[in-house]
Amino acid sequence: RAYLAPPLPRWHVVDAAEGVSVGRLAARIAPVLRGKHKPGYEPHRHEHGDYVVVVNADDLTFTGRKWKQKLYRHHTGFMGGLKTRTAEEMQRRKPGEVLRRAVLGMLPKNKLRQVYITRLKIYAGAEHPHAANVAGSAVA
Repeated sequence: RAYLAPPLPRWHVVDAAEGVSVGRLAARIAPVLRGKHKPGYEPHRHEHGDYVVVVNADDLTFTGRKWKQKLYRHHTGFMGGLKTRTAEEMQRRKPGEVLRRAVLGMLPKNKLRQVYITRLKIYAGAEHPHAANVAGSAVA
């Protein structure tokens, strides 16, 4: 039985300001994090995934009135502790959190999910500290 060394991870840069909606952007990012774009993809191996750097996350777009109508909920653990925030409020508090949650929803709900999401780097502006890593890689 031959052992195949895992491929070296590549770094991809995605510009969120190009006018693509959050869901479509997340649908492009999630398979890259898992490595499904590579010919040697295996679902149980996390080594095949690539890194994705998202820049200009403060310029994300939604269609329709989702900025006001889409709600994100979490529970504090106390009785009556259901907290609700709109997408607009989430984006104002932490740019890119809306995109991160969209990508999380498209990843498998198992122990590899946390491994995959750590490869996603989201930055509000055009600058990011991963220029040296991205230099030797393809740009998605």
